[in-house]
Amino acid sequence: MADRYRDEDPLAYGDYHPRGPANEEEVYEADERAILGDTYRRLRARRKPQQTQEQYYGAPPYQNPDVAQTNPPYSSRPSNKPNGGPQLATGLVSNVFGKLHGAVHGLGSEITQRIQATEDVHSHTHDGPECGDGMHDQSQHRYGSFAPQRTGNDVKWYVDGCSYMWAVSRALEQARETIWILDWWLSPELYLRRPPSRNQQYRIDRMLLAAAQRGVKVNIIVYKEVTQALTRKYLSPTLPGYLHSLLPRSTDPVTSLLSRMGIGATFLALEHMETQNPLIAPPITVSSSHTKHALEDLHMNISVFRHPDHLPDAQTLQSSVISSLSNLSLTAAQASKLPVNALKAMYGMNDDVILYWAHHEKLCIIDGSKAFMGGLDLCYGRWDTHQHPIADAHPGNLEDVVFPGQDFNNARIMDFADVSHWENNKLDRKSNSRMGWSDISACLRGPVVEDLRAHFVERWNFIYNEKYGVRKDRRYSKLAFTQNEAGMVPADGGIGHPQASQPPYGSPYTSQQQPYMGNSPYLSTQGQAPYFAPPPVQRRGLPDFEAQEEEGDRALDDRRQYGDGGRPPHHRRHISGELDDAAHALRGAVKDRLQQHGQRHHVGDGDHYSQIHGHYQDRGISCQIVRSCAKWSHGVSTEHSIANAYINVIQNSQHFVYIENQFFITATSDKQKPVKNKIGAAIVERILRAARAGERYKVIVLMPAVPAFAGDLKDEASLGTRAIMEFQYNSINRGGYSIMEMIAIEGYEPMDYIRFYNLRNYDRINASASMREAELRSGVDYEDARREHDNAVDPMGYRAHGGAMDARDPYSGQKYERYQQAAQQISGRQGLGSGRWDSVSECYMLGGTDIRNVPWENGELSEMEAFVSEELYIHSKVLIADDRVVICGSANLNDRSQLGYHDSEIAIIVEDSTPMDSYMNGQPWRATKFAATLRRQLFRKHLGLLPPQDMERPHQNSEPVGVPNAYDFGSAEDLAVVDPLSDGFQSLWCSRARQNTEAFGRIFHPVPHDAVRNWKQYDAFYANLFHEGAKKGSAKDAKALPAKFKWGHVVTDNFSPGAQGVREVKDLLSTIRGTLVEMPLLFLIEEDIAKEGVSLNALTEEVYT
Repeated sequence: MADRYRDEDPLAYGDYHPRGPANEEEVYEADERAILGDTYRRLRARRKPQQTQEQYYGAPPYQNPDVAQTNPPYSSRPSNKPNGGPQLATGLVSNVFGKLHGAVHGLGSEITQRIQATEDVHSHTHDGPECGDGMHDQSQHRYGSFAPQRTGNDVKWYVDGCSYMWAVSRALEQARETIWILDWWLSPELYLRRPPSRNQQYRIDRMLLAAAQRGVKVNIIVYKEVTQALTRKYLSPTLPGYLHSLLPRSTDPVTSLLSRMGIGATFLALEHMETQNPLIAPPITVSSSHTKHALEDLHMNISVFRHPDHLPDAQTLQSSVISSLSNLSLTAAQASKLPVNALKAMYGMNDDVILYWAHHEKLCIIDGSKAFMGGLDLCYGRWDTHQHPIADAHPGNLEDVVFPGQDFNNARIMDFADVSHWENNKLDRKSNSRMGWSDISACLRGPVVEDLRAHFVERWNFIYNEKYGVRKDRRYSKLAFTQNEAGMVPADGGIGHPQASQPPYGSPYTSQQQPYMGNSPYLSTQGQAPYFAPPPVQRRGLPDFEAQEEEGDRALDDRRQYGDGGRPPHHRRHISGELDDAAHALRGAVKDRLQQHGQRHHVGDGDHYSQIHGHYQDRGISCQIVRSCAKWSHGVSTEHSIANAYINVIQNSQHFVYIENQFFITATSDKQKPVKNKIGAAIVERILRAARAGERYKVIVLMPAVPAFAGDLKDEASLGTRAIMEFQYNSINRGGYSIMEMIAIEGYEPMDYIRFYNLRNYDRINASASMREAELRSGVDYEDARREHDNAVDPMGYRAHGGAMDARDPYSGQKYERYQQAAQQISGRQGLGSGRWDSVSECYMLGGTDIRNVPWENGELSEMEAFVSEELYIHSKVLIADDRVVICGSANLNDRSQLGYHDSEIAIIVEDSTPMDSYMNGQPWRATKFAATLRRQLFRKHLGLLPPQDMERPHQNSEPVGVPNAYDFGSAEDLAVVDPLSDGFQSLWCSRARQNTEAFGRIFHPVPHDAVRNWKQYDAFYANLFHEGAKKGSAKDAKALPAKFKWGHVVTDNFSPGAQGVREVKDLLSTIRGTLVEMPLLFLIEEDIAKEGVSLNALTEEVYT
């Protein structure tokens, strides 16, 4: 089927590879790395004569990539790589190292294959849960989940953190009995409502303290991060000698020598790597210890578990390894016979040592009846609005600051640094932007919450038994829970209740496997959880609770101050009477809508609890909880029901699949090592089925341009990010077995069926004449005043760490007040002093002012210098099929999230029973309300067809479940995205992505970019413009030349000087609508992106998948 929009949207950039591989083994290899080989390349490179490179400071003229390219976007890796790294030299030394390289590489490959062959048999291509004998807790439920399908639910979506966190704050202030939180990271100082100066009581720690004081029991589980270099150095020097001693006595001297050198060189390389670059850099950007102590110190009703623990002492580990290897002979051929436990111990993968995997769920359950889940952690960097402002300088009023302290984050420049020490964040807001955060979560009520409760209780009690029970601390105890069967769909598909088991359109999303039965340490064969008697510490027993709860529930109306909280008088403000009136009006409207909605769409609180014990409910939305978990994370056999659901929903989709995910790493074949999950195979199979039938079928994937927050991709510290990017490109369009290649081999144009996109946005930092005037009047630098403001709204500031303010400064502690007084004296300056133009992010949204009409007065920066751009980081984990079914949760599309025995995850499958008339491929289509409105809301946001969001004016979409999502059906913007397969939509989507991509490329030179296909082009297009130059001067006093342009700022060389250049830039910016951009499929296609670096090899690459 020909692409109808090739002229408007030449995303293919050229011809695809029309033929299959002549020799499969030749085209694609597992691409495993050898530590020794990388080490030798480094040593050899150091001995090479240094070559002088011309320092390049001029930006090349901007050129769009040609439509026709010699290198296709989906092809096997080119054999000729002019910039692909040094080749091994000839000669004796080279031959010796070559043999060593081959021997050690082969040993590592065989070890890895042995581990995988024995344990990791998780291809996920089957309908049932079987992956290998004894691997799973078998279940009678769909997708092999621990949880059944349940009807009678109410579910609500949230797009971005502003609405979601407002809803969480409403639920927290209404909590009566329990608050359960399971998070990858939780920041106690996070503000759920903004700006912080006017929402002091809505900081998480303060809300949890208020809840605990009124008798609510708070239980929190957070991931315990790796805090030290947990690596191979624990095995040296004992292990190398021992391994060599296992060689047979008949081994000839040359082989023995080579083996000793190989083993010694390998461990030497590992030790060197430890001192320079740990195997896996400890993710100390989070601090679970701070979370635990900051919250537990508030009140005895708050309990925080950290999990998992990571490493036994070195002596225990060495003893375990050597004991496991005893009585074995070691040859390359026999290496695969090593006991699996010994090998796993060697590489940090044994059952008691969890080096790399994390608890990744994001879950909050209030009073056991209302749950929040999805992609959003309650931590720094997640709160954001639909327009995603990335500038946060407010010269006219510091109390308008939206992102205090470390919450103003751009990990592409500088990641969170020891978050328990506020002063470590040195990002200057006068010249740097933050990184926007795009995310999706949900709130639910009804029988399905029972399964989320079960998941949390299982996790809590598992960790308690493993770690906290022996402490005999009265703060900690097991949780009580009795599961019920409310709303359960019978395993036979709903005999006796045919309409309850499936939505009215006749869902195709049912697995074809036969029911199977089994046992679980937590569930009986009837699906019931054991009952734990509630321990005394779990009971509140406090008097006058109803009065306390009623008082807490009035927070929306009176906005009373949360005590003093260390807050100086100049920060105390009251909401205006108009906002109070609006709050009362909103409350009345919410109650009215809640009553109406309760009668039509959801099970009310009374109904839920009156029907909770086994009564079948056929009202509301059908939902099912799925998860990824295993013995290390949950104390159960491996479950990967999320992967099963993804595969089944894709296979059974009829017209359209939309995926928005933080990662995209998947395989189409078992040959695509080391990636194991087969979601990619399901995509290929479904597309080929449509192509052969002549059907129109589309898959749209949105993912970040750069995963894992790398800075300079060429830097050695970015190896992990480059590895992820390589695995992603090999999943999409490279390596021999990618999705696009597998489609092209069959003779079909992949771009007709599947396309990939990123998000990017821009803003303008208000370092204008208004800031300069305020600084001159006050004698205070804006950033100094802003830091004192942040300290005032967050006691984790300078005063909290030994009085870090400089006592020798006579104005110490007064800079904020002096600046604020001066700021009040400056004029509005066309909105530059009043706050109207502190951000211009509205300009690419619906109804926003044309950027060409936004005023400016030069001050700290010229207007050209004030414009900034950054990737809009996609953190969502959602799949929407046919506008009928949604999978939303914490799971990324990669092995870490999908395999079950790596990261732990939770997700929900939503199949709404509310039908909605819609269109698909120009034909009438019966969609469902939840899926269709979520998909349309996302598409409109990405296309700039939503108005800017006002953080201080909440609406229906900012309330917890019970107040339905608001959506303007029938508007012009809605009609533009109704049919995702229509010619009109496809033209709008593709042309807008192309238009935005071209504008951002010329103005800001972002990478990745299709103009950059090798490292030489990377330097010319990006590195030579934005990185420091070579050092000049003596070795002692040498200083690097400053970069020509600041990170993320305009490449002015592409424009005329002076005012004319500013007009040219603003003309181009005015063409940007929304944040959608094309994914650069040709980026570094001529390079092996992740080849360099000793820390990526056959034994470590699994961590990056």
